[in-house]
Amino acid sequence: MITEALIVSAILFAIGVVGVLTRRNAIILFMCAELMLNAVNLSFVAFSRLHGVTGHVFVIMVMTVAAAEAALGLAIVIAIYRHFGTVDLSNLRTLRG
Repeated sequence: MITEALIVSAILFAIGVVGVLTRRNAIILFMCAELMLNAVNLSFVAFSRLHGVTGHVFVIMVMTVAAAEAALGLAIVIAIYRHFGTVDLSNLRTLRG
């Protein structure tokens, strides 16, 4: 059971990494980052079956950080869209104040 969960976690993490490295859309980048965080959560839950409840505590902490990252990230994406009219990161060459 644990090895299957770790295999699924590794596959999800790899999909997230490929998405971050190949895509230029900011919303898709955030979705891939969330996918990687959820893969780590799955690994923590799988390892917590061996080592006790500590993994579940880490999952709650990672979920809290992921929620904050999603809220701030989407706020930044909305601000970029309002200013530039696109969320494609390849069009944003410079960050000017």
